[in-house]
Amino acid sequence: TEPGSYQIDPMHSKVGFEVPHLVISSVEGKFKTFDGKIELNKDFAKSVVTANIDVASVDTGVERRDNHLRGPDFFDAQKFPQMSFKSTEIKGKPEDFKMIGDLTIHGVKKRVEFSGKYLGSVTDGYGNRKAAFDVKSKINRKDFGLAWNQMVEAGPVVGDEVTLQLKIQAARAAEGASKAK
Repeated sequence: TEPGSYQIDPMHSKVGFEVPHLVISSVEGKFKTFDGKIELNKDFAKSVVTANIDVASVDTGVERRDNHLRGPDFFDAQKFPQMSFKSTEIKGKPEDFKMIGDLTIHGVKKRVEFSGKYLGSVTDGYGNRKAAFDVKSKINRKDFGLAWNQMVEAGPVVGDEVTLQLKIQAARAAEGASKAK
């Protein structure tokens, strides 16, 4: 990894999730609007990651379900428009690391741990340095006050465990450049 300040590039990144549905299947979705910064330190363990996600940008491919997720039963996007993350500790090597930090959803802050790996870096055609990471975690949505559910014959409509998967590309501006492309 190369030290520096990298801006997360939403056009080339994905913030996705998967949650059990009706016990036997799952629903996948993503958030379309987010930003963040990766401060890569020469000593990788001293790097810091911060991110903000617009919860109203949730997209599961079904408008009615997305509207329900935005509403008071789940994210309550009007009252809690953003979720955020700030790393507090990074352990391991770039190719296999644990990132621990504070995740705030629905106004509730909890410590979470992501497993991650650095996928490499490259210079784009504009001279900007790009770095890519893949990180995953599992959280319990009820820990964040997202407790709505209904029961059907097989069990709950929505499972409690949510898998988060982030595929992140971040850019460090070229020397002398005012902004990453």
